[in-house]
Amino acid sequence: MRVIVVGGGVVGTMHAWQAVERGHEVVQIEREAEARGASLRNFGQIWVSGRAGGEELETALRARELWERIGAEVPGLGFRANGSLTPVRTPRELAVAEAALARPDAAVRGYELLTPAEAREINPALRGAFEAALWCGRDAAVEPRTAQLHLREALRTRAAGRYTFLAGREVREVAGLGTGTGTGTGTGTGTGAGPAAVRDDHGDVHRADAVILATGAWLSGLVRELVPDLPVRRVRLQMMQTDPLGEPLTTSVADADSFRYYPAYKSPALDTLNAEQEQAPIAAEHRMQLLMVQRRDGGLTIGDTHEYEHPFAFDTLEDPYEHVAAVAESFLGRPLPRIRHRWAGVYAQCTDTTRVVHRQQVADGVWLVTGPGGRGMTCSPAIAETTANELGW
Repeated sequence: MRVIVVGGGVVGTMHAWQAVERGHEVVQIEREAEARGASLRNFGQIWVSGRAGGEELETALRARELWERIGAEVPGLGFRANGSLTPVRTPRELAVAEAALARPDAAVRGYELLTPAEAREINPALRGAFEAALWCGRDAAVEPRTAQLHLREALRTRAAGRYTFLAGREVREVAGLGTGTGTGTGTGTGTGAGPAAVRDDHGDVHRADAVILATGAWLSGLVRELVPDLPVRRVRLQMMQTDPLGEPLTTSVADADSFRYYPAYKSPALDTLNAEQEQAPIAAEHRMQLLMVQRRDGGLTIGDTHEYEHPFAFDTLEDPYEHVAAVAESFLGRPLPRIRHRWAGVYAQCTDTTRVVHRQQVADGVWLVTGPGGRGMTCSPAIAETTANELGW
């Protein structure tokens, strides 16, 4: 079987991984020289702790298994089962953490409530003041900036000529090309068999038994033509990265504002927190939470904000960076290292946020897979596995 994957991000690359693992031939097409979207501009967190129950949690747990397995095969991913800590400082925040512990699925998430001393045994870098910390042992991390590079290299090695990556090609048309050569100027990479085909902006036609469009937040152009009423929106966020901290930050770290953002923490206690403990004005304005993860070079990835209204600004704002830096420093009990990168990223999210992903057949042999939202890095291996199973690969 021959599979074309359109999109070089983590969702597309995991679909390529699933196809190769099942013995198929894969051509992966990316419009940039390398993926440059949300697959790189994220925390690299495999974030089980905050997921809603049911399908979302099941998907995240399965993805966590797959990440660990793939990480053992591809050491360059930097997979580490580092867990996460969410320090809490007020009685209302503590009540939300305690409500999380009372969930029937708390054990599979690895929830524990720790004293400050117990939290510092796990992560000595947390020298700031807090009253307790929610430990989530199932959380993990990888290196987002380089993950796709290492995965593609592993695909080339293990696929024995069955994997091709074509960069700098934008797909302009899918299906409807019959069994001829189409109107493009090139012969493409197809063999003439298979019901599906794509034409790129070089005029080349590529044929396959199945096409997966994993185009991330690129929802215009071809995607809009195929699905004009696509139930997916774009979300913009701001993040930053520091110079090396100079010591290990052994876990991911979140603040209690993350309780307001992640569905696993919904409870009467959260309702009370939202009603009686206001966020800092800048955090409320930009829908902020602290997430902080250490990279393998020692630097910290810190964020983030959420912007939903279009059109997005073209510039980044300094006030949110100052706020999140201050929160991070308050937990570390020390100044942050110099900020060396600041960036904005955009990801695609289903408008029905309870859905893990939007998966839709858009033409004969062609499927669109998009909209995992902030769950893309976490859930991508399981999303791709589900696609492969549903398509009978």
